[in-house]
Amino acid sequence: MLSFPGNGCTPPHITPTKILPNSAPLHFNRTSATISSMNRRTLLQSLPAAALLPTAAWAASAASDASSRGDSASPQSSTTVYELRIYHTYEGKLDDLLRRFRDHTMQLFEKHGIKNIAYWTPTDDPLKGKTLIYIISHPSREAATANWKAFQDDPDWKQVRDASEANGKIVEKVDSTFMSLTDFSPPLR
Repeated sequence: MLSFPGNGCTPPHITPTKILPNSAPLHFNRTSATISSMNRRTLLQSLPAAALLPTAAWAASAASDASSRGDSASPQSSTTVYELRIYHTYEGKLDDLLRRFRDHTMQLFEKHGIKNIAYWTPTDDPLKGKTLIYIISHPSREAATANWKAFQDDPDWKQVRDASEANGKIVEKVDSTFMSLTDFSPPLR
């Protein structure tokens, strides 16, 4: 059973909208329910923790394999940083964003040294249908800065972005958090 904030141990069948802290009240109008203010902590607390575990396990396994080979230049070295990115799309634009990632962005990331780890879309409201969550990695924080600059300056990226936004902007907001892998992350099975 997973532990959720605010009420100790809540069964996983309870939706995140029922367990969000009071700082994110629901507001209803004729067509939808929205959360007026949701910060990154609230969002992360509303996600099932188990969703992030396979990625941590994979990364720990790769690091363990590299160290057992004595590969100090491994992409999973002690300086590797992971980046949690959350894209909030405009209404009705998630499919356009997913198509852009599937067909172009992931390959462009790899071209610029950004390693794709995993991608998720939330299954519960209020984030369902308008949010992409993913984790990527970089050899270091300095490399992350250089990788993002090279990616953003890439003419291929600019062409893909412009073509995908021909009918309007897709992404309303991006949240980014850099992370380091813990020494107790379980190995991948």
